[in-house]
Amino acid sequence: MAAVTKKSTQELPFPNAEECLKNRARDAYNGSRDNTARSEMILQFIPMVHKIVQRAVTYIKPPLSYEDLVSAGTVGLIKAARDYNPSFQAEFKTYAYIRVKGAVLDELRNFSLLPANVDKQIKDASKTSIEITNQTGKAPTDEELADKLQITVDKLYQTFENARTKNFVSIDSTSDNSLSIGSTLIASDTPSPDKQLEQSELIEKLTEAILQLSERQRQIIILYYHKELTMKQIAEVFKITEPRVSQLHSSALFNLSVKMRKLKDG
Repeated sequence: MAAVTKKSTQELPFPNAEECLKNRARDAYNGSRDNTARSEMILQFIPMVHKIVQRAVTYIKPPLSYEDLVSAGTVGLIKAARDYNPSFQAEFKTYAYIRVKGAVLDELRNFSLLPANVDKQIKDASKTSIEITNQTGKAPTDEELADKLQITVDKLYQTFENARTKNFVSIDSTSDNSLSIGSTLIASDTPSPDKQLEQSELIEKLTEAILQLSERQRQIIILYYHKELTMKQIAEVFKITEPRVSQLHSSALFNLSVKMRKLKDG
């Protein structure tokens, strides 16, 4: 039997069969090792998924849940670990952050469509705010804007919240076509010269717009986007309720969008 086995081995249909078998074994080993490395990367950055979702928690509306966003973010992380190439001009942490955030935003985008009447309320508020600013030379207070729109301040804050939900992707996302408030206030990898110029111009306009906000709104924008504090943490800093922080944040973003539009048109 031993002789037969030896003969069968010697009579394999091609001369490098033994080497091929070795290569297969080596590939299987390397594949297993790569899978282990990916698994370790995924486990290491799972907390980042929760951190990103926690910053988006105020945008969650039924039937979407916190767990849905964590699931979407985790899928993004797994894909990042699968697709990452060390030759990329970015660390895995940066690459994974972009992929996870994109996955979370995609999940939110599917649930962020607003009824036509709500969209009209946002446009009316924006148009009225610009008109008042043009007439008086300064942005209206929330009370002044609500009075002009003939609605309550609470109703105006709801409009701000809806506007924030509508603009969430453009405000917080990082894409090839736009620069966001978050990505502008948070240090990132060195961009190309044309992107540097675009970012420099945006920073100049954004800085000017932020300086025109009220002190409290300005502080909230910096703490949320630059220091990356959550709404709950900011509430603890100012010793106010979390819903109040959300109102001030929404109002600040609405005012910023109006100011940035005026600066762009000007």
